[in-house]
Amino acid sequence: MPQFSFIPSGESRELADEVRALFDDLAATLPHEQRAYSGECHPALDVFETDRAVEIVMEVSGIPPDALRVIYRAGVVLIAGEKAPTPAAPEQTYHLVEREFGRFARAVRVSGAFDVGAAEATIRNGELIIVLPKREERRDQLHRIAVTERSER
Repeated sequence: MPQFSFIPSGESRELADEVRALFDDLAATLPHEQRAYSGECHPALDVFETDRAVEIVMEVSGIPPDALRVIYRAGVVLIAGEKAPTPAAPEQTYHLVEREFGRFARAVRVSGAFDVGAAEATIRNGELIIVLPKREERRDQLHRIAVTERSER
C-alpha cells in the first residue's frame, strides 16, 4: 500500500533547485497578464488512493494550464505554478480581498510502484487532478520459468 508524506519546502536542496527551475520556466513562458510578480499562495490539495491509482487533487480555480508545472522524480510529485491576480478596472475599488495570488510549490512524496509514463494531469471544474496509475503487483505471483535444452559444443 502506498504511503504519502508532504515535504517541507526546506527539506531538500535538490527539491529547491527543481522548484527554482520550474519558476524560471514559468517566468520565461507565461504572458505578462498571467504572471504573479509578488506574493505566495497555498492551494489546498488532497491525496487519495484507489485500487488502480494514487490521485492528487489540488484547487487551481483561476489558474490556466500553462501556468502549472507537474513533475515526478524519485517518488516525489512536485506541483508548481503562478496564480495571477485579476486585473482591477480603473473604476473598481476593492473592499475585501480574501483570495490568494502568487507563486506556489507543493511536493508530495508517494511510495509504491507507479506507471509514471501513463500518469495524467488534467484540470476539471477548477481542480488539478493528477493520476499516478499503480503498476501491477508482481510479488508473490507464480512465474513459470521455461526449461530448455542446450546442446554441448
